[in-house]
Amino acid sequence: MRAGSFADESTIGLKKRNTSEPVARLVPALTIVSHPLAHRVGERLLLDGVMAGRQEAVSRNAPDFMRPDAVLGAPLADPFLSRKPVVFSQGVAGGVRLTPGDGIKVTLAGEVLRTEWEFSPEELAVGVALELAERVVVLLHWADPSANSAVDALGMVGTSVGIQNVRHHIEQVADLNVPVLVRGETGSGKELIAQAIHRQSARRDKVFISVNLGAIPKELAAAELFGATRGAFTGAVKDREGFFRAAHDGTLFLDEVGEAPPEVQVMLLRVLETGEIYPVGERTPVKVDVRLIAATDAQLEQQIQEGRFKAPLLHRLAGYEIRVPPLRERREDIGLLFHHFAREELEAIGEAWRLKPEDSSTEPWLPAPLASRLVRFGWPGNIRQLRNMTRQLIIGSRGHSRLRLDPRLEKELEGAMLPRPGRSLSQPAPAASSEPKPPHEPKGPPRRRASEVSEPELLAALRESAWDLKAAADRLGIPRSSIYDLIDKSPNIRTAGDLTIEEITRCFQECSGDLDAMAQRLEVSKRALGRRIKELGLESGVS
Repeated sequence: MRAGSFADESTIGLKKRNTSEPVARLVPALTIVSHPLAHRVGERLLLDGVMAGRQEAVSRNAPDFMRPDAVLGAPLADPFLSRKPVVFSQGVAGGVRLTPGDGIKVTLAGEVLRTEWEFSPEELAVGVALELAERVVVLLHWADPSANSAVDALGMVGTSVGIQNVRHHIEQVADLNVPVLVRGETGSGKELIAQAIHRQSARRDKVFISVNLGAIPKELAAAELFGATRGAFTGAVKDREGFFRAAHDGTLFLDEVGEAPPEVQVMLLRVLETGEIYPVGERTPVKVDVRLIAATDAQLEQQIQEGRFKAPLLHRLAGYEIRVPPLRERREDIGLLFHHFAREELEAIGEAWRLKPEDSSTEPWLPAPLASRLVRFGWPGNIRQLRNMTRQLIIGSRGHSRLRLDPRLEKELEGAMLPRPGRSLSQPAPAASSEPKPPHEPKGPPRRRASEVSEPELLAALRESAWDLKAAADRLGIPRSSIYDLIDKSPNIRTAGDLTIEEITRCFQECSGDLDAMAQRLEVSKRALGRRIKELGLESGVS
């Protein structure tokens, strides 16, 4: 960081792609999320002929799936998949139509498809998880046919359009001596991007220091960053170097920069403009040469309006801006990321062989329904949450031939799940309303903190919503994830996982398999109860 080097820098932003309107160069594709042979995960099939009006047939023996950076590929080749194909063709308004036929069993969000289904362009932008013969899971989505980078290029796992854009912008800015602002949700991998920029820069052989400003007490932030002289403040019993001087000639990564106190913001602005720092208690400036990369999940523009963040500092930090897509915008990467983390965990417990089955007819270690649920989950905690769940799954399944969900993970996966996409062509499309919608539709009760909800109020909302947790959360005005925490803390509310087999069986018989009646009688989540019933083989009578 040299004096005056940022005076004329303009802010260059990586703008968010409108996921509901795929750009012209994207084509439909199928990416393998789960396969009995784990090394097949991440391979894809471009359905480029579909948008030209041709049909694309997918079966056990054809066509070939391949990684974006590969020359040769292979068909799905699972012996339990039929030779009779599933057919993809062009749908209305730029969507994709799926015709299951009488060959491969296709399951969509727990429902076996028996008729043609239509998926809109918007649903392809989100991604559609399809289970094939309860063995293989593929994601139908938009893909860039020109992409040819390795699945782990620059140390980031994935092949999605979003991660390709991030790699491109890293390569564009890495060798330039400009500050970079990385913006993205918590857990989305912002520090990984900072490390990749450093490794691609001329400073790659120098130090990389990572600092989380949110973890430093505000009264110590200035001394920690810029150093301090002995006696500068109470407790300063010796000179302190500070992170900026420690990172001299290298790269300093400031995470959660939106948490910087006002006095630190002034000092950051000075070092960005002049390349000089003033250690606390020192009147003589110190020159430093540091490449600064900052990251935040905060809305800095809103903080500026509220007077909590300085606009000039944002402009200086964002010499180049990179947006990290959340995991829900790159669902085709979930299978690759899961297996990447799984490999690390399995190696740690000495079970890496589970990802290297010798027989293609073996039972999948990652069950297809579980893989589908992982893809359809919203991942509010992004990659960090996926990594933690992968570890929990593997440790909790030690000694078993397949991964198993414990009740806690079962409950966690219930929240933020995508609804079933598409529509059956055996039913008429919903008619468009001729009446204009009001400009502002009512949004229900105002949002509240979960701590404001009393147990009687929680219980009343659950009963009034027939134990539909999403409806109850909406009624209370709290996030759906919060209602699980409230249920966990309540000594008087049970979950479906707390019910005994005898209790479920008896209630099933007395209610003649009526799931609504069972949920109200047992006072548990209807959705979770339905899964317990299926696990017990009682689902045949459930409506």
